[in-house]
Amino acid sequence: MITPLSRYLATSSNEPKPLSKTVIFASSGLGGCLGWLVVHPFNTLAVRQNLAAMNGKEFCFKTMVKEHGYMSVYDGLSAGVLRQVFYATARFGLFETFRDYAHEIRGKTDFAARVVIGAVTGGMAAYLSCPMEVAVVRMSNDSTLPVEERRNYKGVVDTATRIVKEEGVGAFWRGSAPFVTRAMMVGVFQVATLDQFKELYVDWFKQKKNSIPNVFCAAMTSGLLYSLATMPLEASKNRMASQKPDPKTGKLPYTGTLQTLTKVMKQDGFLGFYKGFLPYYLRCGGHTVSMFIFVQLIRDAYKSFP
Repeated sequence: MITPLSRYLATSSNEPKPLSKTVIFASSGLGGCLGWLVVHPFNTLAVRQNLAAMNGKEFCFKTMVKEHGYMSVYDGLSAGVLRQVFYATARFGLFETFRDYAHEIRGKTDFAARVVIGAVTGGMAAYLSCPMEVAVVRMSNDSTLPVEERRNYKGVVDTATRIVKEEGVGAFWRGSAPFVTRAMMVGVFQVATLDQFKELYVDWFKQKKNSIPNVFCAAMTSGLLYSLATMPLEASKNRMASQKPDPKTGKLPYTGTLQTLTKVMKQDGFLGFYKGFLPYYLRCGGHTVSMFIFVQLIRDAYKSFP
């Protein structure tokens, strides 16, 4: 018999004893990096397809492979992995730390607490890692631009150095508003709902909590939810992070989250936000699955040592 959903939206008072803070943060960061190695090609495809739509072009995978080779999907990998060092470590490490602290104070961890904590810690982690996010977007898409428009970045260090010299430190936080907002939604849909779905599937599918099947099913579900919810903000962030000043006026085409959302809606319609959704979902769902599985494997291996 399936237990009513309301049971899981209420309280969960039998939380396992938390790991040490060092293990929580280290396993979160390492799991995020390993997971990103799996899904970086999908992120590259999502960025390129989305930015091609921004320029009124149709993205073609065959043309990309013909002109740049299969390995071009790994453009920007170094920045992507470095971003996870900051983003995944902070996002999941802070989430679990704050969640356990709230549990100690309140004696329970309910869904509302997970939602609030997930949103706050997601926003904090995003703001810290925004410089690497800008580098990922630019390095992933640079080779597909017309030759005269390419920045020809040589690596993550070269990218960061040139951004500071050519555009100033503030350019690292260009697009930070939609990125932080998106990360807050990810904190809710990915982190908080993953915890909840793991408990649901224990009862519905008789899975062992935190087993690989349990993590896989919960991660796929939360990954789909947050992909649908955050794609418009992802599209806005990509456009703001990659934009260049107008050569005649010197003004940037995108100045803020709301202005970007409105402009894209007028130019391309609501579905314009979802150009590149399939690779974006494969990136989001795939990273959710692979990251949490890696995190669980790392923690299980740690626990197996005497």
